[in-house]
Amino acid sequence: MTDDFCLRLADSLRGADYDGDGVVAALGEQAHAALGRNEPEPARRATRGGSPVETLIRLFLVGDAEPRERVAAALTGLDLDEAAATGLLRVDGGTVRAGLDLRPHADEDGSWWVLADLDSDQLGGPVGTDHVLGIGHASLSLARATTRRPVGTVLDLGTGCGVQALHASRHAGAITATDLSSRALALASATFRLNGLKVETLRGSWFEPVEGRGFDQVVCNPPFVVGPPRVDYVYRDSGLAGDDASALVVRGVPKVLNPGGTGQFLASWLHRRGEDWADRVTSWLPDEGVDAWFVQRDVAEPALYVGTWLRDAGIDPRSAEGSAKAAAWLDWFDENGVSGVGFGFVTLRATDSDTEVACEDLRHHYDDPLGEEAGRWLDRVAWLRAHASAEALLAATYVVAPTVVLERVAEPGDDGWREVVRRLHRTDGPGWQQETDELVTALLAGCRGALPMGELLALLAAGHGVPAGEVVAAAVPVVADLVTHGMLLPVELA
Repeated sequence: MTDDFCLRLADSLRGADYDGDGVVAALGEQAHAALGRNEPEPARRATRGGSPVETLIRLFLVGDAEPRERVAAALTGLDLDEAAATGLLRVDGGTVRAGLDLRPHADEDGSWWVLADLDSDQLGGPVGTDHVLGIGHASLSLARATTRRPVGTVLDLGTGCGVQALHASRHAGAITATDLSSRALALASATFRLNGLKVETLRGSWFEPVEGRGFDQVVCNPPFVVGPPRVDYVYRDSGLAGDDASALVVRGVPKVLNPGGTGQFLASWLHRRGEDWADRVTSWLPDEGVDAWFVQRDVAEPALYVGTWLRDAGIDPRSAEGSAKAAAWLDWFDENGVSGVGFGFVTLRATDSDTEVACEDLRHHYDDPLGEEAGRWLDRVAWLRAHASAEALLAATYVVAPTVVLERVAEPGDDGWREVVRRLHRTDGPGWQQETDELVTALLAGCRGALPMGELLALLAAGHGVPAGEVVAAAVPVVADLVTHGMLLPVELA
């Protein structure tokens, strides 16, 4: 698509109110939610008026054939045959269908348009090998898990249709987007031009296009599907065996980060019998030069994993093709002792210190996006590194995070209620919980930003008749852990 075509297309879409707010206003909340669940009928009922935005919703979001005259009226300034030549539309006599997926994508600051290939539902069959995936659950999850602090340069590694680069445009001075797929880069480039963004696009495998360069932030939604070393679909299959693609990204991102730069990406890892997943992902890291936070959001057993990805590509697991692919996939899992596949987010930061690693299993439900929390986790890790000695930790002043509550669980007994659990619970972010005891509870009650930790511990020891040295020795690792998880905050980070 040429610059001129993209400019005229953007004007047409804008004039038709085909943006995030316009689509929601036309559909209403219920029909919009139903469309997100792949239930098109409520959207059809809500768009029977024939207005430009209603026509474009039916054309691009529902996937219906629309009369040529209505599409021409909705896309003023465009010749439909010219649009068909670009692949955007499929014109068949007096009717028009979408040739590409073109949909609004919004954040709290505004709306973009994203171009991608049609999914298997709209195609009516399996997608092609070079299929360019549109806005999906994984890309949205990564966008929510990415820190949005102002940076000079961002690398979107494996940009696909360009969703992560769009979000990066809110906080980055310059963006570079790479991909191995020439089709992906063509659609991403059209997406960028459609939204008036200047993004450098480079074609090549993994880190090759940016060899020797450094970036302040790297984001990546890689082809992380785990299984035999094959490529059925370039958007999800790396050609590497098992979780080698995720390992490659974990090892490669620190090499293209500027000092203090961050990398945030999706990854998958094998759960193998007799092996801890945290040990596996930690082994991918260097011994020094990086802080790393691995968050496991889900673990799928092999049969469910294989069936999910077959259906994602529009392949019926009951068909001959589906059965053959499932058998080969499951055989590979059996041969390699795979009991499950973990999936989650990785945050890295380039440092000049020893590697600091945290592996968190956060499969429980929580609503807050991880992006802001990831940035604060890095802040807390940096603060703890600067206060690594017990003396520095005890000299600091702290407050309990305002979102932390103390929960007590008791059961009835012969002498009344007997406490069986006492725990701290962060009600924001990942919703961390940590069991505690009476002494820690009393200590946190005194953390009001007035007295240094050392003085509070001395008072606590005297009040409970416990030797001060024992209290300090027990408290130092507890304080560090509570700071790491954002339950206890140094006053300068509160």
